[in-house]
Amino acid sequence: MSLVILERLGVLTDEVSPHLEEALRWASEQGLTHVEVRVVNGRNVAEMTDEEIKEIRRQVEQRGLFVSAIASPLFKCALDPARRVASGDTFGQKEETVEAHFHKLDRVIAIAKLLGTSRIRIFSFWREEQPALYEGEIAAHLRKAAEIALEAGVELLLENEPACNGGYAEEVAAIVRRVDSPALRGLWDPGNEAYGGCESYPAGYASMKSVLSHVHLKDAYLDVDGRARCVPLGSGNVPVIAQLKALLADGYEGLFTIETHYVPTGGSKKMGTQMTLDALRVLLSEV
Repeated sequence: MSLVILERLGVLTDEVSPHLEEALRWASEQGLTHVEVRVVNGRNVAEMTDEEIKEIRRQVEQRGLFVSAIASPLFKCALDPARRVASGDTFGQKEETVEAHFHKLDRVIAIAKLLGTSRIRIFSFWREEQPALYEGEIAAHLRKAAEIALEAGVELLLENEPACNGGYAEEVAAIVRRVDSPALRGLWDPGNEAYGGCESYPAGYASMKSVLSHVHLKDAYLDVDGRARCVPLGSGNVPVIAQLKALLADGYEGLFTIETHYVPTGGSKKMGTQMTLDALRVLLSEV
């Protein structure tokens, strides 16, 4: 199990460093196999030129790595700006309309192809006060996105994100099934489920397992005041080893990406991600 996981393990570059060269050097030195790109050298990858994107790919491949996905902020926007909704991190992107995000989808698809990947992480719009009232509208937009993706030969990965309408495993799975397209699958982040105060495993995984195509690794818990905290793997409410065992037992053949969101007090992102990777290695060695 240990070798299988580590051979399929990667990291989001900006979880290590805002500087691409430093992040890639670290990933290579740690024996990782792939990276996801989100913010590179302080800019969201969706805003970069073709030449800049080609240079990213050159540097990634020079280190013996490959780009597994674009961790885009697509559809982190309000369905209707007139309604009160939740919000979250857009990683350097300004708030825009749904229509603007569809224009951005075309550009991100082109960027994905330049980077040699066919996978794009997306979301399900900022969370409404009553998400169930807008299920049809959400599905209609994402079905349109999936049709565009299918025509372009790429796969959209819908992540469970508590600030969005598909905030939890059950909701994401319901959206994926309702859209019913091979170009839209689930991105399972057990840590996000725990961050939102829900059980990641076995409950969350039971909802997500039949629709997922990619996995992010983080851990989290709610403190005594109900505030969510990200922590290194094995330190929060995600039963990491039980979850990984279940994924492999159920025939999951996809990749794993570290997205720790943990920065130790007085430390750096790289330190937090190193602590998470070290913790994962210890957990795997004990299996």
